[in-house]
Amino acid sequence: MTVATVGVHIVDILARPVSYIPEGQDTALVDQIRLTAAGSAAGTAVDLVKLGNEVVSMGAIGDDELGDFLVAVMAKRGVDVSLLIRKAGEQTAASILPIRPDGGRPSFHVPGANLGVTAADLDEARLRGVRAVHLGGMDVTFGLGDPAFFALLDSLRAAGVIVTMDLLSEMPDLLGMARAFLPHVDYVLPNDSQALLMAGGSGSGSSPSAAEVSAAARALLAEGPRGVLVTMGAEGSLVVTEAGIEQVPALKVEVSDTTGCGDAYCAGFITGLLHGQDVVGAARWGTAAAAQVATGLGSDAGLTDLESTLALLA
Repeated sequence: MTVATVGVHIVDILARPVSYIPEGQDTALVDQIRLTAAGSAAGTAVDLVKLGNEVVSMGAIGDDELGDFLVAVMAKRGVDVSLLIRKAGEQTAASILPIRPDGGRPSFHVPGANLGVTAADLDEARLRGVRAVHLGGMDVTFGLGDPAFFALLDSLRAAGVIVTMDLLSEMPDLLGMARAFLPHVDYVLPNDSQALLMAGGSGSGSSPSAAEVSAAARALLAEGPRGVLVTMGAEGSLVVTEAGIEQVPALKVEVSDTTGCGDAYCAGFITGLLHGQDVVGAARWGTAAAAQVATGLGSDAGLTDLESTLALLA
C-alpha cells in the first residue's frame, strides 16, 4: 500500500440547492441528492485512490446500514476497507448537508463510532508498510491522543513514512487537544479558522486577515511539524515552513459545493509529495484536486484522475 488513512469515517447525505428549510411538513424540490463516503479519513482515502494511490483506511464505524453503505462505496472506489472496525451497537457517523446555491454547506452531524477509535483498532504492521499515513480528524478521535500512539508516529517518521494531519471540527477545546499531535506529524493542514483556534486565537466572526493566519501558522509550526498548510477557500492556501511563507492561489472554477475540498487538498498534497514535489509544488497539486471537487456535489465529485487534475495547473 502507498497510503494509510486513519481516523474519521462519515456517510454524507447531501442535497442541492437548498435556500431554505420548509415550514411544517412542506416539501422543497431540489436538483440532486447524493450519499457519499466522507470524513477526513474516508473522503481523503477515496480521493487518494482517484489520484492513483493504493490506500488502506483504518478507523471505526457502526454495525448498521450506514456502515454497510460506507464499506461498500469505499470498496467500490478501490479503498482497502478490510481493517475498518465495526463497533457493535454504535451508529456510523453521518451528516446531512443542505447545500446552499453558493456552495456553502451547513450541516447536521452525528459523530457516532468515530468518538471511540483507539490505537488498538489500528494495524501497526500495515502502518509500517506504507509510504504515508494521513491522520484525519484527530480533534474528534480522542482515543488516539495517547503517548503510545505518539511513539508509533515518531517511529514511522524515523523510518521515512510521511505523516500528515487534517482536522474536522471548529471547536476550540477539541482543537486545543489536537495540538498535542503537532510534534509527531510532518505536515498539518487546517483551514484558517481551525489554525487560529488551534493556536489559541478566535476563529469566529469575520474572515481572519492574512497576518492573523500567518501568525497562527507560525505558532503551530513552532510546535514541531515540518510544515503548516492553511486552506483559505477562495483565497487559496498558505504554506508555512522554516524556509518562509508562500501563498498558493486558488484556481477559478464554477463552485457547486465546497464539501470535501479540504479532504481533496490533502489527497492532492500527499500525492504530490509521493511524486517528489516540494512542499509548495505539492500544495499546488492539492489546490487542483480541491478545485475539481468543488465543481460537483459531495466529497468525491468532480475528481476523476491525476492527469485531469494536473491539467488544471498547465
